[in-house]
Amino acid sequence: MAAGCPSSPDHDPARADTLSPRSRRIRRVAGGLLWSTVAAVFLVVTLPGGHDEAPDGRGAPYAVPAIESHVPRASKPSSHASRPVGKHLPRSRPTRLLIPKISVDAPFTDLAIGSTGQLEPPPAHDTNLVGWYAKGASPGETGTSIIAGHVDTTTSAAVFASLRELKKGDRFQVLRADGRKASFVVDSTETFDKDDFPSDRVYRDTPRAQVRLITCAGDYDRQVKDYTANLVVFAHLV
Repeated sequence: MAAGCPSSPDHDPARADTLSPRSRRIRRVAGGLLWSTVAAVFLVVTLPGGHDEAPDGRGAPYAVPAIESHVPRASKPSSHASRPVGKHLPRSRPTRLLIPKISVDAPFTDLAIGSTGQLEPPPAHDTNLVGWYAKGASPGETGTSIIAGHVDTTTSAAVFASLRELKKGDRFQVLRADGRKASFVVDSTETFDKDDFPSDRVYRDTPRAQVRLITCAGDYDRQVKDYTANLVVFAHLV
């Protein structure tokens, strides 16, 4: 399997009956992401759960595909860097993600690739938190910026629970440390089977300022503790 959305042993969508109405809506979806530091291959990243259990004992699936040959240019200089196309901003770390349509107002945390070659997920205990690949392009900078968030935990919905509701033309903003607000428009929202994840298309560097919002989707397989798909929102700076 190319990439999974593993969950901690105690994660079971059947428990959704004990959750809030919003949580029930996402019982068939869960968040994920991952970048490899070696080639266009898939890694497995665990979010609030996974094969590794969250510090607080709660689990939520979270994983995505990976890329090193596709790692954004902050960690791997790109030939595009010297000739950006379209609107772009200088590098600056993101501080907050605002997606009015789905009521997202969340702070950022840095994500890095760990010693195992997996992208480390945001902390499991905070359901209103998104992470960005800090060695990649920052949101608004030329290149592909990667932003990921949990979709749920065993007890509640999380920041990207409604990510699938975004459609072409919808807008969102990223507040930055330099005081600027980077505004993005959605180009498409697409779901990919884990075995067919288009790693090159999602992660490759570009001469434009683009963003990918990533989480998991599909059915939850209780036997392998994995979700069957990844949800990716493609967007560009406006």
